[in-house]
Amino acid sequence: MSVNQPPEFVKRQQQDADAFLGGKLSIAQPEKGFRAGLDSVLLGASLPQGTGHLLDLGAGAGVAALCALAHDEGLEATLVENNADMAMLAAGNVEANGFSHRAAILKISATATGAERKALGLGTDRFDVVIANPPFFDSGTHAPDPARAAARHTDGEVSGWVRTAVSCAHASGVVIFIHMAQALPQLLAAFDSRMGAITVLPIAPRPGMAATRVLVRGRKGSKAPMRMLPPLIVHGETGSAFAEPVRSILRGEARLDWHEGK
Repeated sequence: MSVNQPPEFVKRQQQDADAFLGGKLSIAQPEKGFRAGLDSVLLGASLPQGTGHLLDLGAGAGVAALCALAHDEGLEATLVENNADMAMLAAGNVEANGFSHRAAILKISATATGAERKALGLGTDRFDVVIANPPFFDSGTHAPDPARAAARHTDGEVSGWVRTAVSCAHASGVVIFIHMAQALPQLLAAFDSRMGAITVLPIAPRPGMAATRVLVRGRKGSKAPMRMLPPLIVHGETGSAFAEPVRSILRGEARLDWHEGK
């Protein structure tokens, strides 16, 4: 099902919307439940320059895709979200930020079958880049709020998400996921069986600390070997200030550096 007209309650939430990319974007998020932050901004900044068509799986309120649209005036995006309320919220955010002519929202599960995706208007072998921030925390205590729990927990592995992403990417398309560091073995297994040129970027809170997140990128149809990049450090040694280049990315002044050619 396509989502075209956001309800009035979504528009009203825009007055309390969060600012992203140094105020370039104003994005309404649910009062309760999962709220996007640094992970989504980094994911939106991870696209190669000049990407034509983007697919955001499990888009939520649309933060990652909207950041990507703000970075590249030539980009077109399709946002896929299974939760009807979040899909409506994403539609409202797309409209409020002036991207209605470059973005579409589809209410589809990220792990729907190929036939189901086709029936709902999501084609295969189509997108230049597919991004995803899949649900975290396969086990353990779930968040008390149902919406937050649905966004942050999954009963299965990420392989279903990767399978959908690869199916939707074109013959040489790029797939980029951000996830918790503990999920790296699952991600690598799912990526390696379907793609090459796999690049892993660990994300650590401070210098000398273990990574808590990973960005993983692969290219469909590639046979190139895997690369492990130096960690991206979020904060300095002390204090709450963001370290470079994270600060510049959060302000919308820079994209993520994948150390190409290094």
